[in-house]
Amino acid sequence: MPLLTGSFLCDLRSLRARGLATGWQPATCAGKHAYPPGRAQLRKLPRNTRVTISLDVTKYIRYQSASGVSYGTLEGDTVHQIQGGLFDAHTPTGETHKLSGVKLLYPCEPGKILAVGLNYRSHLGTRPAPAHPEIFYKPVTALQNPEDPIVIPRDATDVHSEGEMVVVVGKRLRHASAAEATDAIFGVTCGNDVSERAWQSGDKKDLQWWRAKGSDTFAPLGPAIVSGVDYGKLLLQTRMNGETIQKQYTSDLIFDIAAVLSWISGWVTLLPGDLVYTGTPGNTRRMSPGDVIEVELDHVGVLRNPVS
Repeated sequence: MPLLTGSFLCDLRSLRARGLATGWQPATCAGKHAYPPGRAQLRKLPRNTRVTISLDVTKYIRYQSASGVSYGTLEGDTVHQIQGGLFDAHTPTGETHKLSGVKLLYPCEPGKILAVGLNYRSHLGTRPAPAHPEIFYKPVTALQNPEDPIVIPRDATDVHSEGEMVVVVGKRLRHASAAEATDAIFGVTCGNDVSERAWQSGDKKDLQWWRAKGSDTFAPLGPAIVSGVDYGKLLLQTRMNGETIQKQYTSDLIFDIAAVLSWISGWVTLLPGDLVYTGTPGNTRRMSPGDVIEVELDHVGVLRNPVS
């Protein structure tokens, strides 16, 4: 499995709090000593010791090549094809491609898509914080590939982008605890919860958000699913035509991933491949044909879609 390696000055208390004191690959420290970094050894290290850490971080993609549609892992600009589904046992086939030589598709094919509303305080405005995650559905037909257009539907007058971290479920969840929900996270990716505000909350709003949130191309997703990172400390950014219009860390979520998955599973069984859009921060902005929207999440990359 690909590894991400970094060298940095570490705050050991922060390191332990983030769960990096267990499950490491061997780390080396500046000076004469090399430590297998268990908790006991970490407590003995001086504060601000420079260490090199290897984390099990993998990028999964779904792509189209001359031979068809496949899943693969991405290392740098090299795609390694894998055999088998993402959520089953899979093995490398030995076939590789340059990233520039394949077409990236939305990175998994979910059975269902759910989304969380009002999950950053910066997005609440004058509205009170919800007492529990507020969930809605988006149809799978709303999915759109990276680089493919977000299409403004007929009669739409106020379509906004909403950059979000999207969770990919890796295990079946039913009546799950927070710990069980955490264990079921396969990874995260970038998503855009495109929304038509007039249909959602205007004077002539629809009874349900079936088209306000679910029109074709209203769920761009990708470019990759990343597993093995700290999902609670990722920087999420949205840009319109190169201008940053949303920027916030996922640590600011009102309800974190575990809380959201646990809550949903009390009524709706979650299955491998299901997606949950976790909410958008700050203020959103109306899109127009010709705009280009980019959603970026640490480690994942940039989800880029033109608007037509």
